Amino acid sequence: MTTPIELTVDQVVDRLAALDGSLPAADGVRVFNDMYLTVTRLVRDHLPGAYFADPAGMARLDAIFAARFLAAVDAVAAGADPSPCWRPLFELRSHPGIEPIQYALAGMNAHIEYDLPAAVLAYCQAAGHTPTQVEADYHRINDLLAQVEAQVRRQLEPTALRPADPLLHVIGVWSVDRAREAAWASVLSLWELRRIPPAARAVQTALAQSVGMVSRALLTPLG
Repeated sequence: MTTPIELTVDQVVDRLAALDGSLPAADGVRVFNDMYLTVTRLVRDHLPGAYFADPAGMARLDAIFAARFLAAVDAVAAGADPSPCWRPLFELRSHPGIEPIQYALAGMNAHIEYDLPAAVLAYCQAAGHTPTQVEADYHRINDLLAQVEAQVRRQLEPTALRPADPLLHVIGVWSVDRAREAAWASVLSLWELRRIPPAARAVQTALAQSVGMVSRALLTPLG
């Protein structure tokens, strides 16, 4: 099944919830999906108030963004390969020796550092905006993501980790704040390259592969 680009936020929540109910609890894709469902519900809950300067625009961006993860899910279900940025999570989703926190962070890495710039560009081009016009709301989402990341780390990190523990070393190299800063730099770079399609495609291909390499490192089996 091909996931449509234009979904409502409620439809995204429904699809994520359905996926959550269809996968085993230990599945690495479900671990990330659980976290992503929490984020999407949190964004949805902030849309009716004055949190975002452009709630309708953020709802549309959120849906375009989520559709990219759902498209990866659909591709794998259909027997196709997902983007290189998603490949490690789907390939290693049931591998022994990988902790749930590693799956959560690897999924966040793929979705934020590769899918998010592509989603922002798609939204800007469809809405007739420039990245600077959505920058303020983009950064407002940072606080929501940081809140969920902290919650995920509390819930999923094993207790009694020592400073030299290999797991602490692996998961300590990634943070949502640094990831979103890198994603915004990619947005600005790709926006400037939009009039040079071959260069834009080359950068996007290299980005997908480099993000995938980080995800694979995050999923180093340690057990």
